[in-house]
Amino acid sequence: MFIYPDNLEAKAMLWLWELRDVAIIAVAVLLSVFALARSGSFALLIAAVLYAFLSIRVEDNSVLGFLCFAARFLFLQQQYFEWEEPYE
Repeated sequence: MFIYPDNLEAKAMLWLWELRDVAIIAVAVLLSVFALARSGSFALLIAAVLYAFLSIRVEDNSVLGFLCFAARFLFLQQQYFEWEEPYE
């Protein structure tokens, strides 16, 4: 039995992440475990867990996507405003 999503063009998901994010998280956790065994530093493991938390998707929105949008809007892209004389 095959169950298809309503939108066949939707991105592939695994639990709460896109498959691309699952691959990034898996590689990051693997590298951070090796770094932890080699140097005893938890920094990469914390970064991998933080990325995993920020990339959780609910209804096509993620915290990481919102933070990227906010950074672009506030700091990276120039805002353009046009002022007009009020009508009397």
